[in-house]
Amino acid sequence: MVKTAILVSGGGTNLQAVIDAHLFGDLKNCELTAVISSNPGAYALKRAQNAGISTSAIDLSTFPTRRTFNTAILQKLKDLDIELVVLAGFMYVLDHRIVTEYENRIINVHPSLVPSFCGEGCYGLRVHKMALEYGVKVSGATVHFVTEEVDGGPIILQKAVSVLEGDTPRSLQQRIMEQAEWELLPKAIGLYCDGKLKIDGHRVIIEEGI
Repeated sequence: MVKTAILVSGGGTNLQAVIDAHLFGDLKNCELTAVISSNPGAYALKRAQNAGISTSAIDLSTFPTRRTFNTAILQKLKDLDIELVVLAGFMYVLDHRIVTEYENRIINVHPSLVPSFCGEGCYGLRVHKMALEYGVKVSGATVHFVTEEVDGGPIILQKAVSVLEGDTPRSLQQRIMEQAEWELLPKAIGLYCDGKLKIDGHRVIIEEGI
């Protein structure tokens, strides 16, 4: 079983998709060890507690610097002997120490088809606002490994979602979550925990049938 920590900051809808997949037996080799939130008031913590998952709050506002905040996260991951880190609506960029320590072991979900509408400052409704302003007909979601380049790591899975006439950033966000993010993130976690992901340069190869 792969000991997995999920990092969150908000409501935890992507977390709930992972919890549901685990409950339905779709994550057979994954142990949901802990949910760690940068926000002690995040509803994601309640979702985790309802599912019987251990929770921790590492509140950014209580740390003097971003570095000490990252140090606390890294120490917590080490204390829990975590193998896989999943960013599910985590609003902060992890520093190089965590990315290096967990190289090819941190997964993030981003609400666009990377490399479109991604990078520093592209998160939440901002991404969907950018997509609508650009006039794209298709958007979607991407699950990728995390590197020091924001949203620049090897892509694991992507799924396209149509942009509809009259869409607002919020309606597009909801459709992408429902049709892509909630499907892709648990699937990517399952592939990792089943040992089916191989990185070849910057490409992720999914090894079926293992």
